[in-house]
Amino acid sequence: MKRIAALAAAVVLLAGCENMTQQQKAAGIGTVGGAAGGAVIGALAGNAALGTAIGAGAGLVGGLIYNHVKENEQSAYQNGYAAGQQSKQ
Repeated sequence: MKRIAALAAAVVLLAGCENMTQQQKAAGIGTVGGAAGGAVIGALAGNAALGTAIGAGAGLVGGLIYNHVKENEQSAYQNGYAAGQQSKQ
């Protein structure tokens, strides 16, 4: 019964992510990943709660930076593609 409840909860949580922007997804993934990593490192160091908080913050910032870089990369590609199309004419 607990497995069914856990599966239902996971489905509901994932369904809530359906309409997220790419920036929101990157921030969420970074935060969750950072929190998980921080919890492990914090537990090894003796304070899992502090490790989780620091990891979540670092993951959030990392996710947002990653998204910013990808947006700039896509913008540069589009600008280069448009310039290439104009030079053909």
